[in-house]
Amino acid sequence: MEKSNRNSFSGSIGFVLAAAGSAVGLGNIWRFPYLAAKDGGGMFLFVYIILALTFGFTLLITEVSIGRKTKQSPLTAYGVLNKKWGFLGIIACIVPAIILPYYCAIGGWVTKYLWVYLSGNGPAAASDGYFTDFISARAQPVTAMIIFLAAVAFIVFRGVNKGIETLSKVLMPLLLLFVVAISVFSLTISHTDENGVTRTGLEGLSVYVIPNFEGITVHGFLNVLIDAMGQLFFSLSVAMGIMITYGSYVSDKADLKKSINQIEIFDTAVAFLAGVMIIPAVFTFAGSEGMAASGPGLMFVTLPKVFSKMGVLGNIMGGLFFAMVLFAALTSAVSIMEAVVSSFIDKFRLSRNKATLAVTLIALAVGLVVCFGYNMLYFELPLPNGATAQILDILDYVSNNLLMPLTAIGTCVLIGWVIKPQTIIDEVEKTGVKMGRKRLYIVMIKFIAPILLAVLFVKSLGVF
Repeated sequence: MEKSNRNSFSGSIGFVLAAAGSAVGLGNIWRFPYLAAKDGGGMFLFVYIILALTFGFTLLITEVSIGRKTKQSPLTAYGVLNKKWGFLGIIACIVPAIILPYYCAIGGWVTKYLWVYLSGNGPAAASDGYFTDFISARAQPVTAMIIFLAAVAFIVFRGVNKGIETLSKVLMPLLLLFVVAISVFSLTISHTDENGVTRTGLEGLSVYVIPNFEGITVHGFLNVLIDAMGQLFFSLSVAMGIMITYGSYVSDKADLKKSINQIEIFDTAVAFLAGVMIIPAVFTFAGSEGMAASGPGLMFVTLPKVFSKMGVLGNIMGGLFFAMVLFAALTSAVSIMEAVVSSFIDKFRLSRNKATLAVTLIALAVGLVVCFGYNMLYFELPLPNGATAQILDILDYVSNNLLMPLTAIGTCVLIGWVIKPQTIIDEVEKTGVKMGRKRLYIVMIKFIAPILLAVLFVKSLGVF
């Protein structure tokens, strides 16, 4: 296969920022804080960090190494490693293709809320029914989705260096600055409710970071483990073809071990700070019960109510928050689209322009269906995991709960038992740098990771 004309990052910093930008997305911003609050605060953090250094590290370094070794996108990379395993590449490419349309729909929601706060109408977003009225409307969600999708397509159209890398180098430092600023602010606030109870941001921080073992059981701990492991898929962008794609753009001279460590640190730090941003603020103004909202409800319903209680500062903080979320959504959506575009380029020998146009049109068509899923195409469907779903939820369930664990299990079997872990180790060490956690990697890829993934997959089917 041709490798000489393939795009590549200009250096390690470009790769690290792009990969971190992919990892730091909507899942980090709204899902991580909710799970941390639900699963005992510090206990969830402890389990998550241990898994990030073992399970997450294993999947991350495997996918990046596969990409750099084959110089191919996920659709074709697995077939290069072993022709009989090409089917795994198809699944790995389907995942981002499913995620992209509904991710752009949610990106449109973020775009709408940012505009609301920038135009000084933040209090309106806090009114009851505002979010539901917005997503169930026919025109506004579609318009917002198209604006967001167009921005993503434009960046991908510009290519790896001028588009993805340039975007990451600008937005990631800004995103980190916003996250730190909002986190510091969240720790300094206090509020006295109508019952005369005063709560502070520092008290909210203690809820977040201090482990709560009260009433913990083996079953309860397993739920924390499963939640933390599921979050890692969102946090590290593994099992969705993205890291294989980005790995294919990494120079053979780059120090993969160092880059992977930097991505882990950056992502875990931002995930932790996302909790520092949100949990103290929600606790201060809404109490422990305020954290009951998960997913979109936390970001688009609960937080606007929190901002509205901050007075004049609320509109400013709301604007900063949704600007930060938009940056995170953009960098992640770009990586998701790039995984599919790169696959089209490698498999069908399309130009970047044609591949980007094709993927954009597909995402637009499915994105319209997602938007209409809250009005003219509305229905409710119970899922095996106990949730009640609309179209967006179904796409999310199929991609995240079914196909991603299957992709990861297949990758572990292929690397651990078919072509052997040494293949990845050799790729990491070909620059002369010894791979850290080598023995851990072998045990994880062959035994522990497949077992954990199988448990995660079975749980998503509602078996327990």
